[in-house]
Amino acid sequence: MVLKELSALASPLNDQQIDQLQQATAELSPQQMAWLSGYFWGISQSQAAAQPLTAHQPVAAVASQPAGKLTIIYASQTGNAKGVAEALHAEAENAGMTAELFAAGDYKGKNLAKATHLIVVASTHGEGEAPDDAIELHEFLQSKKAPKLSHLKYAVIGLGDSSYEYFCQTAKDFDSYLAKLGAEAVIERLDCDVDYDAPAATWRAQALEAVKATLVTGEAEVVQLPVQGQAQTAAAAYSKQQPYTASLLTSQKITGRHSGKDVRHIEIDLEGSGLVYEPGDALGVWYHNDPQLAERIVAQVGLTADEPIELEGQSLSLLQALITRYEITNANPQLVSQYAELSGSKKLAKLVDDKEKLRHYAANNQVLDVLAEKKTKLSAEQLIGLLRRLTPRLYSIASSQQEVGEEVHLTVGVVEYSKGDEVRQGGASSFLAHRLEEGDSLEVFVETNKHFKLPDNDDTAVIMVGPGTGIAPFRAFIQERENREASGKNWLFFGDRTFTDDFLYQVEWQKYVKSGVVTRMDVAFSRDQAEKVYVQHKLLEQGNEVWQWLEQGAHFYVCGDANYMAKDVHQALLEIVQQHGNRSAEQAEQYLNALRKSKRYQKDVY
Repeated sequence: MVLKELSALASPLNDQQIDQLQQATAELSPQQMAWLSGYFWGISQSQAAAQPLTAHQPVAAVASQPAGKLTIIYASQTGNAKGVAEALHAEAENAGMTAELFAAGDYKGKNLAKATHLIVVASTHGEGEAPDDAIELHEFLQSKKAPKLSHLKYAVIGLGDSSYEYFCQTAKDFDSYLAKLGAEAVIERLDCDVDYDAPAATWRAQALEAVKATLVTGEAEVVQLPVQGQAQTAAAAYSKQQPYTASLLTSQKITGRHSGKDVRHIEIDLEGSGLVYEPGDALGVWYHNDPQLAERIVAQVGLTADEPIELEGQSLSLLQALITRYEITNANPQLVSQYAELSGSKKLAKLVDDKEKLRHYAANNQVLDVLAEKKTKLSAEQLIGLLRRLTPRLYSIASSQQEVGEEVHLTVGVVEYSKGDEVRQGGASSFLAHRLEEGDSLEVFVETNKHFKLPDNDDTAVIMVGPGTGIAPFRAFIQERENREASGKNWLFFGDRTFTDDFLYQVEWQKYVKSGVVTRMDVAFSRDQAEKVYVQHKLLEQGNEVWQWLEQGAHFYVCGDANYMAKDVHQALLEIVQQHGNRSAEQAEQYLNALRKSKRYQKDVY
């Protein structure tokens, strides 16, 4: 904004002062003007300190304003990328930058033509797919509609899990697409593994420095300065970094005595926390590892439990670090590769040369199994260097607060299997099922999932497919819809091994069906007959009616196993659209993509 325009904005300067100021600054460069604006700002603050302002009194001042601004877009499925983006946004504003934050689904791709600086925070979903909320932007950047972006400075950070083949693929895609459109990267892309907090924080600082260095300082602009003494209160929210210490109310086994699975109904007390959640959200649980497992790992590498280590400026024993700070159950490809080198194991070395076999081995063995491949004495530093930092487990919430108040319910399948003569257990599930007693404390936080939500319109019908513990969010959905007296129809597909031992929440579902809250329920118990029947088979059996519900506006939800079930359900849907909607294979894919973009086809898979 030029000085001549100041008087039009109820400036505190009179015309003579404006003329004098214009003459004094006529030959100054933009950089000198920016320095001068900062100088005047400093003087104004000194005077404000001497003469306190009345609360809510606005102050106009001339401050330097970047000609460009930073746009931050996050593509998030579970909330991790959103959290990194929110931290980045706050850090940018604290650094004096003008920054805007968008979910990928809320950002119009054509606006990139006007953007000057962009940072993308992207997670990867499924087999290298963009999160549902980012599909449209992801496709736009590949299309002929995408503008040339030679004016754009950008940076990309990806979140993923290196155990998967398509590690951080969505971030790699965004990086590639932006570069092809002519945009210039100001910093190299970072692909973060599951233990992303520290590297992401370092990258954010470097990225913001790089962005700040390329922001051009433009004309001075009148801005509203904050009023000293104005009350600024904000309740501290519980989060992954600041979890709430809750207490366990109930851990009840809900599978029968002859079931091959141990599934627990968990109830956790949130009284007084102020924590709120919606159906579809997840609960993050910080857990402690099994002390006996930690002791075995220490012994396996020839160390002692009380070996002291330094961690983030804190001194603690090796055993305590393994119990509370590191992932000591699940193996991963990096651990296998590093231990192959440290131990000289020929078996592990062969695996390292074959990425597919390496991923399979890591997915089917735990840390202790890897260390047992060849007994090797390690230092405490070497052992810690092999391990990832402990991360919380996210569980789909199985309750509605309208129903349960200051509680939260989970449906947890205990991971347990035999490895030779030994039993292996999952870290978080065994913590909740076996190592916590009622009344014990645990640290939790709510992870919002806006990509898995009931329709805003209570008249809308929903179809829910949730075999096994995938039933959890749909228990919350139905509790919510009953309490809201929603008129929309509810159709549930549930599947498990046997009717007698594995029908989770059977009495509740029978009640909901009898009362009409659940309009219809189709079940598939795979081992109750000679030929195995799964939820996708039930979908195909009811294909015509499923198609009619979709055509009438129903929303379709899937929760559970990503590797097999979700793919099979998707394939069944494609067949339904082709057969009953008279579409080609390509048109069926387009139909389902349209449902996803309009948030009518949502998945919570793992």
